[in-house]
Amino acid sequence: MAEAVAFDTHRFVKHLTQEGFTLGQAEALAEEQVNLINSNLATKADIAEITENIAGIEAALKADIARFEATLKADIIAIEAALKTDIAATNANIATIEATLKADMAALKVDLLKWMFGALIAQGGLIVALVKLL
Repeated sequence: MAEAVAFDTHRFVKHLTQEGFTLGQAEALAEEQVNLINSNLATKADIAEITENIAGIEAALKADIARFEATLKADIIAIEAALKTDIAATNANIATIEATLKADMAALKVDLLKWMFGALIAQGGLIVALVKLL
């Protein structure tokens, strides 16, 4: 099938012959011009091949994106599980520290009460002794 070209060869030849070219030279140039134009034009087959290639690339990209999304989702789930484990361990550590602090505070409270009662008894004894002396 011949290529359809929007190139007026008759006008081209006519213009060249008016400018001093021979008819043979003008026709040869016109023919080469048509060949040059045709070699640079995309045919329907070229466009169909390019469209097919683009469709293949698009399908490959979609598959790559789907694999990437699946991997990303799996990574997010793994990170989420690891974070939950770390948070649970941290909460357990906090609870242990809190229990230890409460026990230490209770022990300090008992020690403080012992010292207070000891000081109170000593003060009371001192007051009694001073009252007897006076």
